[in-house]
Amino acid sequence: MNGTPRMRSAYPSTPKSTQRTPDSKDAFQDASRVRSSLPNLPDATTTASAPTSSTPVIPVNLVDAPTQRMCVFAIYGILFALRVYDWWTLVQEETASLGYFVKWFVLDGIFLYGMPLMRIPWLEWSETTSSMAWILHAGMNAMLMFRVPLPIEGWLIAMAKTFFDSEISVSEHSVRASNILHNSSLIMGKQIINVLPEGSVTMNPDQFSFCIDSKHPVASIPLFFNQTKPKSVEILRIDFDTNLNETILLTHKEVNNARKTDADSLLTINYLAKKPGLYRLQKVMDKTKLEVQRRMSDTLVVACPKAVVKSAGGDRCLGDLSDLTMEIEGTPPLKIVYSRTVNSDQSVHHFQSIQPENFASPLLGYAGAGTLIKPGSQDVSWARSQRITVPLNESMMPSGLWLYSIDEIHDATGNVANFSSEAEDVDHIYPKRAHLEQSFTVHERPLSKLMSCDSRNPLKVAKRKTTQLPVVYSSPGRTPDDTSHTITWKFSPLDSLTKSGDHGQEVVFEEFFAKTANDKPIIREPGLYTLTGVKSRFCDGEIREPASCLLLNPPEPGLSLSAENINDKCAGNSIGLLVDLDLIGTPPFVVRYDIVTKSGTQSEQIRIDALRHQLELKPTEAGHFKYYFTSIDDLIYKGHQLSGSSMVLEQDVKPPASAYLRRPSGPIDACIEEPVEMNVELSGEKPFTLEYELVHDGKRKKIKEANIATDIFNIKTDPLLKGGDYLLALTSVQDKTGCKIFLNSEVKFTVRRQRPKVSFGHLEGKHKTVEIEGKQIALPLRLTGRAPWSIKYRNLDDPSGTILEQSARLTNDVVKVNQRGTYELLEVSDDQCPGTVDPAASQFDVEWFPRPKIRIADSAVLIPDGDKYVKREVCEGDIDAVEVNLIGSAPYNVKYQVRHKPIHGSGSIINKEFEAALGVATISMDTSKAGSYEYKFSELSDALYDHEAKKYTPVILEQKVNRKPSAHFVKPGQSYKYCKEELDGNEVIPIKLEGVPPFSLEVDVKHQGSSRPETVKIPNVESNHYDFKIPHNVLSLGIHQVSVRKVRDAHGCQQKTEYGAPHVQVQVYDVPVIHSLDQRTDYCVGDRISYTLSGTAPFEIWHTFEGKSRMAKSQSTTFRRIAEAPGNFTITAVKDRASDCKASTKIEKIIHPMPSVKISKGIQLEVDIHEGGEAEILFEFWGTPPFEFTYTRSTNARKGQRSQILETRHEVSEEHSMSIRASQEGTYEVVAIKDRFCSFSTQRADTASKQKLLQF
Repeated sequence: MNGTPRMRSAYPSTPKSTQRTPDSKDAFQDASRVRSSLPNLPDATTTASAPTSSTPVIPVNLVDAPTQRMCVFAIYGILFALRVYDWWTLVQEETASLGYFVKWFVLDGIFLYGMPLMRIPWLEWSETTSSMAWILHAGMNAMLMFRVPLPIEGWLIAMAKTFFDSEISVSEHSVRASNILHNSSLIMGKQIINVLPEGSVTMNPDQFSFCIDSKHPVASIPLFFNQTKPKSVEILRIDFDTNLNETILLTHKEVNNARKTDADSLLTINYLAKKPGLYRLQKVMDKTKLEVQRRMSDTLVVACPKAVVKSAGGDRCLGDLSDLTMEIEGTPPLKIVYSRTVNSDQSVHHFQSIQPENFASPLLGYAGAGTLIKPGSQDVSWARSQRITVPLNESMMPSGLWLYSIDEIHDATGNVANFSSEAEDVDHIYPKRAHLEQSFTVHERPLSKLMSCDSRNPLKVAKRKTTQLPVVYSSPGRTPDDTSHTITWKFSPLDSLTKSGDHGQEVVFEEFFAKTANDKPIIREPGLYTLTGVKSRFCDGEIREPASCLLLNPPEPGLSLSAENINDKCAGNSIGLLVDLDLIGTPPFVVRYDIVTKSGTQSEQIRIDALRHQLELKPTEAGHFKYYFTSIDDLIYKGHQLSGSSMVLEQDVKPPASAYLRRPSGPIDACIEEPVEMNVELSGEKPFTLEYELVHDGKRKKIKEANIATDIFNIKTDPLLKGGDYLLALTSVQDKTGCKIFLNSEVKFTVRRQRPKVSFGHLEGKHKTVEIEGKQIALPLRLTGRAPWSIKYRNLDDPSGTILEQSARLTNDVVKVNQRGTYELLEVSDDQCPGTVDPAASQFDVEWFPRPKIRIADSAVLIPDGDKYVKREVCEGDIDAVEVNLIGSAPYNVKYQVRHKPIHGSGSIINKEFEAALGVATISMDTSKAGSYEYKFSELSDALYDHEAKKYTPVILEQKVNRKPSAHFVKPGQSYKYCKEELDGNEVIPIKLEGVPPFSLEVDVKHQGSSRPETVKIPNVESNHYDFKIPHNVLSLGIHQVSVRKVRDAHGCQQKTEYGAPHVQVQVYDVPVIHSLDQRTDYCVGDRISYTLSGTAPFEIWHTFEGKSRMAKSQSTTFRRIAEAPGNFTITAVKDRASDCKASTKIEKIIHPMPSVKISKGIQLEVDIHEGGEAEILFEFWGTPPFEFTYTRSTNARKGQRSQILETRHEVSEEHSMSIRASQEGTYEVVAIKDRFCSFSTQRADTASKQKLLQF
């Protein structure tokens, strides 16, 4: 095999041993003669004399490589076992060990790094591999020796118990605790009682109901066999239709298919029935050919119930009956459950006891026990399937979509045919098909009436014109999709109506089909129309009032004219026409006419609401006028033309002189102390003489103007000195003819009672305000007059004296300024009139809020030094603060800079800021480090002003912080130990001090068992070195920790020692003491006797057992031994490592033997009894009475099945034996025994609560 090629990645071949046997040379020579072509092997001695770097340290000619590897694995296995043993020791002592971790950390390193140095083939790994393996082993050691919880710790404990489950006993021997605690010889024997069974058979004991149909063609009837195995089964079937019986014999295959149920004593067979009928067990034989007792009962297999819904049509009208029938088929009496859904509102209803008339059935009142037919009778016709019709007539209210649906059908045997998709736990579920549902659409009945036409308001239409009959159609409730309908009415002409206005003998009936609700019939003939009916597509409707309408043709409109001249009373000339108009028709009228003059034609119209009207035609200009009346409208007829000479009027007009004021379009307002001007238009022959008057406050002022040669004259009044309402009225005018015409043209106007006025308003009740510097300020104005106003003002503090102007549109407008000073109002005017300035409120002062300032509060600890302050010196770490006063508007924001210059090294700068809600703020001084501190308040802002460097001067504060003194032990960690009997309080502990002497010291001496230390005060230490002597009164038994509590130097600075600072220990030892963890004296074999030790481990303990003295060692403060045998165990002395004193003691424990019990002489005894019989069970006890024992009755073990505990009972016996009698089948055995001192149990604690007591 050495000639076999190897891959580069393969393991190197194992070096062979080069030892020679005496015959090896001859064998080699024989081989060379056979195959002379092979080269000679190198001499082994030559190879061994020239070792290489890869040659194993132990030559392979001494120990071959496989043996060396086996030794390495054996060494590693031993080390691993020792490692697990150490871990198991820690598990038992419930502690951790740093020493064990260091031990295995070193051993693993020696093994893993030393192994490659041996150069054993296949074990020559690299240094990196050794390091990785060492790290993995270190992690494993940490988890084992420090008791880190592991997911596999339970497995390790179980594995360790297999190898290391041994403890030291009271006789100082290593024993396995399991051998003591699990002693099978303490409870021995069991007794098995068998009760012979009696069999029976039952058909369908749960009284299930069965039915068959096309979907369920087979019914599975269960047969239950108790305590027996059937061999043959006969079933009797009686047919429902013929009342004939049939005997059915189950086949051998069906009988052998009997299967076990959850109960061990029961077998079941499911017989598949394919025909309806009554089924009953007739005869059953078991394997022993004996007839099995039958429990008589009948099982019915009927046809499954079904139903059909029938109805004529799917549309109904509101209030109609549903007219619905349901045909149900099944075994009566039947029950049907149906649902009715009306517009998504579903309700469930049912009918019960549906059966034919005079129907009798044994199922009525049947309780489910016994047979259904009497002996000797075979009449089962009552179980036949029958068809019954159930009518359903319901008034269908309201309208909408109705749905009747059959959900369930129940027959007399309990079968349920369910058609609901929401059914649960139902055997017969069917899909709901169309024959099980019937839907209806219930339509609203339509309504119709006439609108805007009744006996008091007839319908009027022009002759030969048509109109719509104002019919209104509606369908209450939901808006129908189809609004087509038919309207019928009757008609009588006007001349055939009766005197009371009703229809006469001449009546015509008509109808109209409307496609939509808005379609209306067209009518033309005058007469009485009365609605007789309305019908929609599905339903007849109702006609409501008003239902009659009278159609009339009013006469066409007409006009007749009569006119007379209007003459001037002075000159006698015609100045117009007065025309009387007489009209025929239906008011209101509109009359249109044209006015024709030499300048053209002008059309006019007038509205007349009555049958007579008088029209006055008075032109304002002279000339010849013609009036043509062209057309007339009334309520019915439009655009009726007028013609003929009677419709034309003519006249020559020469109007008298006239004048009227040309007033402006809006109201006239005049300024007080100002004149009013107004134009007058004149007509007639020039020149004119005009008289007018000015009325005010009941006084009239008449004025006359003559020789006016123009058509427009301007009236200008004197300045009006009083305000109020004025009336300018024209009284008369006279032209060249000399006729004086009185006029009624007048104009009213108002003169303001005062001039516009301006003044400054108040801000917070003053004509003065203080604002933020540079802010735009709105100065309130108070204005009277009419907008807009123009105001002029100036700033009295402005050296340039500039006059400012502003426009205002509100009576409470403002003037916006952004400069401080006193503002003065100069003049004002509104939209029309000049005004005045109120001198009492003509000025307003504007001032600025002061900018914020910062000041150091006056204090004796502050010393001014030029432009800065110097604060008194403090110690490092002291709490110090400075108070600053802030002037301005709170809150304030202050930014300052802290510059630190230490005694040694470079300085640092820290920028800080704070906010203050009040005018005083306290700033904490930085004393964390020694050195010089400078505080520079560089920026300041308040609620009103942001910081501006140009307007702010920084404030500087300086302070010196002195370093704290320190004190520490020259040899920190030094330990002084001695015994209690040799107590000496004059030990010297050197202390080194740093700072400025003299010093004062406080040293704490704290006992480990005390919460408060003893403090030793040392004043006036004049040097930087001090030898501290511990006073005698502060030392006591135990370990003391000595530490420097406080040191103070000449500057008054002090420093307290922080927790965990270096300290020294003084240990005062006492002799060791051992105490029992349990104060009881009596123990049992297998118990663990535990003690606690006070002192320093390891301990040496002397004890005696059964008169023999022994010495044991304990590496911890606990000592434990397991009691392996009965006897007396006494601790006599103890000694620890810290003290050479051997402390004598006497702690005595008594170990009692375990009790034992035997049932049936300690053997397994099997007893058979019959039902009602009894068997005796004997219990024998060993131990100290009284005895308490627990025994169980469990099922007898069978092949493939586990025994289960049925009952548990507890008994007490004062004697060493006890007998009981049992009559129930099962296996009886003892699971727990207890005497006066000890107890033993083979049963888990958690099963006892789940069992019940035995019954006898």
